[in-house]
Amino acid sequence: MFAKLAVSFILTPFLLVAAISLAADPPKAADAASKAATSASTAADASAGKSGDLELTEVEKQMLEKTNAQRARYGLPPLRAVRKLVQTARSHAAWMTNNRTLQHTSQAVGENIAMGQPTTDDAVRDWMNSPGHRANILSSGYSQTGVAAYRTPDGTIYWCQQFAP
Repeated sequence: MFAKLAVSFILTPFLLVAAISLAADPPKAADAASKAATSASTAADASAGKSGDLELTEVEKQMLEKTNAQRARYGLPPLRAVRKLVQTARSHAAWMTNNRTLQHTSQAVGENIAMGQPTTDDAVRDWMNSPGHRANILSSGYSQTGVAAYRTPDGTIYWCQQFAP
């Protein structure tokens, strides 16, 4: 466990996984560490239940809203963001961002991932244009979700959306 923690402390400065603002330029190396620290603090507060509510970043809220808008178009109930799936989506998006690779998680969840779309509209549109991703978004078997998006220093965004019954 100590080795795992040591690795996360070593890799953290290189993750540069501050929650992205779609209106902002990619974070610069100088301010990325402070943004990552703020993001980590917010995630820790949310996971500890500090306010009792799940705290989503603005991008995560947009992803959830756009996904639920697609479900509403087909008469499906909205997905509910749950802490465990938000945490695993954030963790996996951070891992993909750090490793600069697009790869599904080994967790037992439904999952949509994407890379390179500049906005939430683009990510959700691309998922809706892909039969497997569309099936996840429109599955009546899913009622819970977790979402995340992180940007690399060069501006590439990695998206992760996870689903559960």
